[in-house]
Amino acid sequence: METKWLEDFVSLAETRSFSRSAQLRHVTQPAFSRRIQALEAWAGCDLVDRSSYPTRLTPAGQTLYTQSLELLQALQSTRAMLRGQAAADQDVVEFAVPHTLAFTFFPAWLSSLRETFGPVKSRLIALNVHDAAMRLVEGGCDLLIAYHHPAQPLQLDPARYEMVTLGEEVLAPYCKPDADGEPLFRLPGRPAQPLPYLAYAAGAYLGQVSELILRQSAVPIHLERVYETDMAEGLKAMALEGHGVAFLPHSAVKKDLRARRLVSAAGGLAGVEQAMQVRAYRPRPAGRDLPKPTVQALWSYLAGQSPVG
Repeated sequence: METKWLEDFVSLAETRSFSRSAQLRHVTQPAFSRRIQALEAWAGCDLVDRSSYPTRLTPAGQTLYTQSLELLQALQSTRAMLRGQAAADQDVVEFAVPHTLAFTFFPAWLSSLRETFGPVKSRLIALNVHDAAMRLVEGGCDLLIAYHHPAQPLQLDPARYEMVTLGEEVLAPYCKPDADGEPLFRLPGRPAQPLPYLAYAAGAYLGQVSELILRQSAVPIHLERVYETDMAEGLKAMALEGHGVAFLPHSAVKKDLRARRLVSAAGGLAGVEQAMQVRAYRPRPAGRDLPKPTVQALWSYLAGQSPVG
């Protein structure tokens, strides 16, 4: 049994809506429903009366709801106690960062930050986008760094979380060049001969932005999915070997572009790249739950540098 199942269940009990709770918990509704079903399997009984709307708990569900509140509160208190004892970590900033940003944006950004802000002791927690956001929501990090696109926003309540913009990233198509330095593959491809497409796995944030580019293209783009993975670094490795076209963040390929190991696959086609912001998020300070002094100093600096605060 996982504690996040209890957190899902408490959310469902309070919203009385599967769709609303799924949104608040940053998962799809089918995934949220599977978690509730897994909790019911663990409990050995029905916890939710699915014949009513709004959703209503069964008597067993009411009992578990009461116990879950007490258990989760006890866990939160224990974690707070342990964190209070970790005085040595007070000057360490914990970052939750999606894998792609952890490999590409974060190292260069941290180097720049040390030159302008000063030395920063950091701890990087690399996760997928959903788990990185949940790490922030559950209090498991100081700052979240993530991509932002208006069509794919993170569902973080601005009343509870504040944001600063750190920079911009551009997602565009790249491939290996041939012996003459020309792209092996050029968009848009042809219906009878689609280009091999190195794609992100379903649900990956950059995959959703890539599909947005393809849908919005003024010219039909003909691709055949031949490989997929969650991580941009995996797609880049395949593109470097000449296996197809991949949509990659510029920060991931800039050295390869300079060395001519990769080239643009746009083929002069306009509108096949998409700009995204890179943002940092943190919980809004409230009551006694104040951030570490180092985190507060860093945030104040970032807010002063950000074009959007």
